[in-house]
Amino acid sequence: MIIISRKNKDKIGQNLQDWFQDNLDQDIGSVDAEFLIDFFTENFGGLYYNQALKDVHSLIYEKTESLADNLYQLSKDTAFDE
Repeated sequence: MIIISRKNKDKIGQNLQDWFQDNLDQDIGSVDAEFLIDFFTENFGGLYYNQALKDVHSLIYEKTESLADNLYQLSKDTAFDE
């Protein structure tokens, strides 16, 4: 379950109300906006969360590959077997 703080929920609600007014010329109240927030959070929040995890995984993989390459470049040639 994704938890959104009251402060952020209020900001999102205000953004929704502004969007409905600006784009659909409809007034929605704060209760309707909160219902929409809850609906989207419950039904689509996991999708965004999972995509964020995939993005972070890819980023970490790229950074560790780059780090491994950089470490290899630091190695010195020697006459000894390793």
